[in-house]
Amino acid sequence: MSDAPPAKAPESAGSPLWMATFADLMSLLMCFFVLLLSFSEMDAAKFKELAGSLSKAFGVQRDVPANELPKGTSVVTTEFSPGKPDNATLLKIMRQQTTDESKQNLNFTSGDKNLNKKEVAKEIYQAAVKRMHDEAKKITQILKSEIDSGIVEVEWTDREIVIRIRERGTFLSGDDKIEQEFSSLLKKIAIALNAVEGKIIVSGHTDNRPINTSRFPSNWVLSAARAAAVVHHLEAKENINPERLQIRAYGDIKPIFTNYTENSRSKNRRVEISILGNKSLLYEYEDVSSVIDN
Repeated sequence: MSDAPPAKAPESAGSPLWMATFADLMSLLMCFFVLLLSFSEMDAAKFKELAGSLSKAFGVQRDVPANELPKGTSVVTTEFSPGKPDNATLLKIMRQQTTDESKQNLNFTSGDKNLNKKEVAKEIYQAAVKRMHDEAKKITQILKSEIDSGIVEVEWTDREIVIRIRERGTFLSGDDKIEQEFSSLLKKIAIALNAVEGKIIVSGHTDNRPINTSRFPSNWVLSAARAAAVVHHLEAKENINPERLQIRAYGDIKPIFTNYTENSRSKNRRVEISILGNKSLLYEYEDVSSVIDN
């Protein structure tokens, strides 16, 4: 009988058998809890926060095309569908893309900004001019008969409309009293003034011949008295808003003709009623223009 020890049984290769059973048990438990989660009703707001946390931790998943409409309304299917990042992540991506595009187009935007300012300034100026033209047309139609007779002239620019009244339609020589004929004319002029908007400046003008009376020691005083008489009449008799009215006296310093002849001097003796244009439009035009020039 041999004294050699009995041979050992060959060991089986791989993991022990109990590990396979344990792995199956863990898989079944995981499936069980997943099923519980899928059928449970939970707070959607909390799951949105969880979705954001997961997307930050694992990144945004790619979009997976769906061949059919999703079924069911559980929290898992609505909040954990493939490729659904949270709004914060999408906003971050869009901001980054927008910043990159803005950097590429920076030079074009700067040039285009100046062009837009010029277009705005042009539109503002054209609006102011059109408004003055339309209002001047209204006044011209109202005073047509007086214009045709040569008593009144109407001129306009982009800033003001001027109603110029000759001396023969206004005051007697060296006086500031409003006669009946002039009162009738002012009544019609008041209709024209009420048809438009803007400040009203009444200015008196004389020729260069000196005056020295007890009432009017100079042409300055005479021109101021005539302008004041017109303003008082427009306010008291024709109900023009006094907040619109202003007085200016120029004496003989603003002639429109030379004072060499009696005919030219008579044209310099006048009263002018100026209606200022829409200041807000003109100020906007000047503001935009100054920005462009600078």
